[in-house]
Amino acid sequence: MSVITDAEPAALAGTPDTAEATSVTRNQLLVLDEIQRTAARVDPTQVAALAAEIRYGKRIFVTGAGRSGLVLKMAAMRLMHLGLAVHVVGETTAPAITAGDVLLAASGSGTTSSVVKAAQTAAAQGARVAVYTTSPGSPLAEAASAVVVIPAAQKTDHGSAVSRQYSGSLFEQVLFTTTEAVFQSLWDEEAIAPEDLWLRHANLE
Repeated sequence: MSVITDAEPAALAGTPDTAEATSVTRNQLLVLDEIQRTAARVDPTQVAALAAEIRYGKRIFVTGAGRSGLVLKMAAMRLMHLGLAVHVVGETTAPAITAGDVLLAASGSGTTSSVVKAAQTAAAQGARVAVYTTSPGSPLAEAASAVVVIPAAQKTDHGSAVSRQYSGSLFEQVLFTTTEAVFQSLWDEEAIAPEDLWLRHANLE
């Protein structure tokens, strides 16, 4: 009869498992493949139109719920590095949106109430609205002046054949790569040296 000591479970937990490693590798390739296939179906003219809204906006406001909102916060940081005036909706320092400003919003379903309300309010104030969504006929898209459709499954579409990943993961992943592409394109146009962008990087971290 073997006796398990307190030290053994910790040791076993750190033991490489071939089957688990194979599973991780397989799923990493699955995620990358889904991102690549979905990103290739995003209309570049839609992305260019959204980038133009950002380029000519007086100030940029970003809004989104959950993981989509986190992606747009990352996008906001990059736009700030370009020297744009950027605000995150809901933060205590975000001012009132006005005509000439741009609201950049994301919602896979296009029906997230807080995001739709923000878009409608921004439009009513004369601001431009640019959105990322899976649904071109959604209330969010209807309030927008520029729409980028990301052909991914919605987070409640658990039986979707579009993606094997959970919930809205694919939308959020392609949202991230698309916002990065927008930043990269705007940066290309500005031709700012990376050392100059770095001067705007947070130094109170």
